[in-house]
Amino acid sequence: MISLDFEKCGGLIPAIAQDATTGEVLMLAFMNELAWQKTLETGKATYWSRTRQKLWVKGESSGNVQTVKEIRIDCDDDTVLLKVEQIGGAACHTGYRSCFYKKVDNNEVVIDGKKIFDPKEVYENRGK
Repeated sequence: MISLDFEKCGGLIPAIAQDATTGEVLMLAFMNELAWQKTLETGKATYWSRTRQKLWVKGESSGNVQTVKEIRIDCDDDTVLLKVEQIGGAACHTGYRSCFYKKVDNNEVVIDGKKIFDPKEVYENRGK
């Protein structure tokens, strides 16, 4: 039985998604116990949306699914690292491959990436 400490952060644990092949950090999200169980059961990264207050399978709207290849747990049992295959090329809901597409250069934020998709086109029919 895998035991994670969901209580330390109020029922959620940070989940880092990393490209299993390149090592690129794609995103940071959160999981509750149900999201954790669904991820283990399905092999698809499932998170808890703090904004929408519900479970979401990464890519359920965009098609940019994360297939889990390996899971690592930190020393305190309160953070997971998901090594994933990023289907569709983009992890970020803004259309970039990684959510970390901005960098600080000479005390200024610069865009360091290119958009894979236009979020208006991908999400405009969401919920219909």
